[in-house]
Amino acid sequence: MRAVVRRNKQLVCDEIAELTPGAGQVLVKTLACGICGSDLHALHHMEHMIETSRRASGGGDGGPMGGGFDPTADTVFGHEFCAEILEHGPGTTGLLKPGTRVVSVPATITGTGVELLGYSNNLPGGFAERMILSEMMLLEVKNGLPTDQAALTEPFAVGAHAVAKARLDKDSVSLVIGCGPVGLAVIAGLKAKGHGPVIAADYSPRRRAAAEMLGADLVIDPAAESPHARWEAFGVPTARAAQNMARMMGKTFGQPVVFECVGSPGILQHLIEASPAGSQIVVAGVCMETDKIEPAIAITKEIELTFVFGYSPEEFARTLHQISEGVIDVSRVVTGKVGLSEVAQAFVTLGDPESHVKILVEPGR
Repeated sequence: MRAVVRRNKQLVCDEIAELTPGAGQVLVKTLACGICGSDLHALHHMEHMIETSRRASGGGDGGPMGGGFDPTADTVFGHEFCAEILEHGPGTTGLLKPGTRVVSVPATITGTGVELLGYSNNLPGGFAERMILSEMMLLEVKNGLPTDQAALTEPFAVGAHAVAKARLDKDSVSLVIGCGPVGLAVIAGLKAKGHGPVIAADYSPRRRAAAEMLGADLVIDPAAESPHARWEAFGVPTARAAQNMARMMGKTFGQPVVFECVGSPGILQHLIEASPAGSQIVVAGVCMETDKIEPAIAITKEIELTFVFGYSPEEFARTLHQISEGVIDVSRVVTGKVGLSEVAQAFVTLGDPESHVKILVEPGR
């Protein structure tokens, strides 16, 4: 079968071995799979990603990427997918019949452990015509939800998890820094839970337009105005002294929460300095470089840093439900679709934030 293989830090459209579902597994046809920012980074920096993952796990089992993964070996990316059931393996219930469209947390249980789809040497991810999934982890796509929207369940679950980790109250003001796929998912997650106002900031006009489309209440171009200039207008004093004075006068204000969705060096220090005292900074952007902060400033301002990663199976399932019910409207998020032979060029195209919001790979295209 055809697949796009990462080989020698290049993407090659090639033939790979056919798949046979094992115990508890199903064979599926990939209908659509999103290109994620982590895919873009992994193309050239997979070795560094694996090393940091292993360090995060204490150097033992390989961390979230799993033990034994060889970043120099062939890998088929793709973890944001919607697929169609083709065949059930032994020991399955067959509850969902062939032809059923499904999504799944991108992890497949095997006889030797768990393979993270998109970051596995043994099983292909969604940039392949077919995949192996675990039956127990399948979620049916219902309500006539279009395939391209169902494929967005995984990236929007990332936003839902970040929002779940935030200490939001009924009066909270949220600021989302960076309106790429992660930032957009955070905005959608905030609005799905009824939070607002939500301020969104990005240098890209296209991304600002997408943020507005997903419900941001105020969209700011940081080149023209600091997004932190609006806290006072939304009733949040920025200085500790002003906050104490407001409390002594019996005034209340919402917890300020800043979502860092850029992942570049220097952003954290900037936010520590610019955010209101007492802010929670939820770090959802993945900075893969060594960064530097000045703890004394964060301590004096009592800034809380919360780092988030991934999502729970419950958050994944809830996100699918919210998309299918229209609570989260992703109907205009996908701005491009490509076949397998066009994936390598799509990676280049996505280097320009003005080019696309989200590109889907359709292996049958």
